[in-house]
Amino acid sequence: MNILITGAKGFVGRNLCENLKNIRDGKNRTRPGIQIGEIYEYDIDSDPADLAVYCRDCDFVFHLAGVNRPQDPAEFQKGNFGFSSTLLETLKAQGNRCPVMLSSSVQASLSGRFGTSEYGLSKKAGEDLFFAYQEETGAKVLVYRFPNLAGKWIRPNYNSAVATFCHNTARDLPITVNDPTVELELLFIDDLMDEMFDALEGKEHRCEYDGVNAVPCETGKYCYAPVMHKATLGRIVELLQVFHDQPQTLVMPEIPAGSFEKKLYSMYLSYLPKEKTIFDLQMKSDARGSFTELLKTEKCGQFSVNISKPGITKGQHWHNSKWEFFIVVSGHALIQERRIGSDEIMEFEVSGEKIQAVHMLPGYTHNIINLSDTENLVTVMWANEQFDPNHPDTFSENV
Repeated sequence: MNILITGAKGFVGRNLCENLKNIRDGKNRTRPGIQIGEIYEYDIDSDPADLAVYCRDCDFVFHLAGVNRPQDPAEFQKGNFGFSSTLLETLKAQGNRCPVMLSSSVQASLSGRFGTSEYGLSKKAGEDLFFAYQEETGAKVLVYRFPNLAGKWIRPNYNSAVATFCHNTARDLPITVNDPTVELELLFIDDLMDEMFDALEGKEHRCEYDGVNAVPCETGKYCYAPVMHKATLGRIVELLQVFHDQPQTLVMPEIPAGSFEKKLYSMYLSYLPKEKTIFDLQMKSDARGSFTELLKTEKCGQFSVNISKPGITKGQHWHNSKWEFFIVVSGHALIQERRIGSDEIMEFEVSGEKIQAVHMLPGYTHNIINLSDTENLVTVMWANEQFDPNHPDTFSENV
């Protein structure tokens, strides 16, 4: 299957091109039904002569090219209608009736505040052109009305408030929110990519529109990406500040799979400048070695790394309800545990040669001994709760 992508250098186009290459090159094997040959990338600076060749040889068209921030509103019609007409006429001239996907906008609904949108009017004209083309040629047309798009590689300070917020927060620049209660409907780029792959497989999601809202319908005139998220500007700004502060707090917020928080965090990280990509951790060092907290979670405890110098014993304490895992990743160690009130000692000899996890049991005093005379011992430790200095639940007692 040869694929033509117009607007290939734009936000959606760039993501689509790179993800199609992953499928083509066998790096993404989750879509075995998609076999990709050539990927024709066409943009505003491409040679117009190439368009005829691409339209002759392609088996599917993603028409993503368009104008959304012109200096002259008249450019809306030229960019969103004019080139669409050129594309369809070229396909007809080549006798190619392959499926064509059109990226439109919810503003094309001309509902509510979009009723007089020049951008919406130009997008609606483009939709009508594609539906007329479908009637004339019998070619399959997939018209998607996108809401606010989000994800890596969106240009900040352009047409995405969320991208601007991410960019500015990552750089300690101010952001302006006039009304934090305003709610956005967001389509993240990875969810859109999944839908584009579905479209290639002939499994696009169909709908009709009630104003700006997609209403699922198997025989619907339009198409839509089913996974979307809604969030207020206030909530977005609040989360971005939490993400911004993470190198200082070490707290990783709850980010369930598929959640809005997970996708926004991923987007935020893509805007970090080089100097924010690395940050220091606080090593608590003494003659015995060091202890460094790596990461704290809101509900699932914290991770730390412990370095013990040769021959050093650490620990020698117990907890009422806290429990831990000790995982030696480098070196050779003896871990000992003794239940409080008992003389029986459990011993576990472990090393980085065979990485194992050892439970530190509640009610058992425990230690870890570096058995080497020359090498440091490196142990990754997980505790089921963040350390609370006001309630440490840690009591010294030798094993």
